[in-house]
Amino acid sequence: MKRLLVSSVVLALAVGASVDDVDAWGATGHRIIGVEAMRALPEELPAFLRTPSAAADIGELAREPDRWKGAGQPHDRERDTAHFVDMREDGRVMVAGGPLITELPRLKSEFDAALIAAGTDVDTAGYLPYALMDGYQQLVRNFGYWRVLTAAEARETDPGKRAWYREDRLRREALILRDLGVLAHYIGDASQPLHASIHYNGWAEGEPNPEGFTTSRRTHGMFEGDYVRRHVRADAVAAAMPAPNLDGFELRAATAAYLLATLDQVVPFYRLEKAGAFRDGETRGATFATERLAAGAAVLRDWTTLAWRDAADERVGWPAISVAEVEAGTADPWDALVGTD
Repeated sequence: MKRLLVSSVVLALAVGASVDDVDAWGATGHRIIGVEAMRALPEELPAFLRTPSAAADIGELAREPDRWKGAGQPHDRERDTAHFVDMREDGRVMVAGGPLITELPRLKSEFDAALIAAGTDVDTAGYLPYALMDGYQQLVRNFGYWRVLTAAEARETDPGKRAWYREDRLRREALILRDLGVLAHYIGDASQPLHASIHYNGWAEGEPNPEGFTTSRRTHGMFEGDYVRRHVRADAVAAAMPAPNLDGFELRAATAAYLLATLDQVVPFYRLEKAGAFRDGETRGATFATERLAAGAAVLRDWTTLAWRDAADERVGWPAISVAEVEAGTADPWDALVGTD
């Protein structure tokens, strides 16, 4: 990949250039989230992530799960429902008897079973929280390997082994960029209120609608269409990002809290839509979209930082070896990384 060339093009797109094939959260919004999160990473993160090229790569790779679509079955059915989770106003998934987002089963298969028992299914309800947790855990694992490889490369005196460590570190950096891009996509989806609600495309028919919100099936496309491309700029998103929130992190609870915070924005979205705030010339809709993208970029920034920190406590390779011990110079990772078969 010609990363420097790609970075200049993509960063131009991310800051608001008008390009015909850039469409909303599926492209413009996801790019902005990925780029601005990487630009905001603290200095404790590896230098290879804190470069314009890496920001550009994450901006592009944040679109990847949308570009998977159309591969066929079972691929599409298994992956398409990772982009959303339809919650009711009380945080239950899909139906009155569905699981609470704050009490998710340990495994996705158990989540699937709970939905079936409640009279629905995961294809209808979506499984975004599990995509988020899976992506975070993958990033932690990748960072664990990178930390071990980097420490071993710096300390190794055998030229052949040192060369292998370097090559494997570079392979791991490519994997980190790819997997971080995928996580960026799902974190972006989780910042969009219509990806977290049963009212995902107009207020759901058959549900109480005392404020008379629109039931138009064009609502989702209106907001996720070219509205973001035409009304939101990356610099405004960067300025709206909240301060880092890195204390007391526990993945399952943090996933639920993030999705519930997004769910809380569903009614405000519909009130804005009813008031005409998404018409051209209005600023309220653009402010709302900017704040939602900023929330996604902030979570991506923070989860990337937390994954880096969590990786220090990992054990990687086989036989498993402690990241902390390798970094301290008290363990040799060669067999664990190369493999003893």
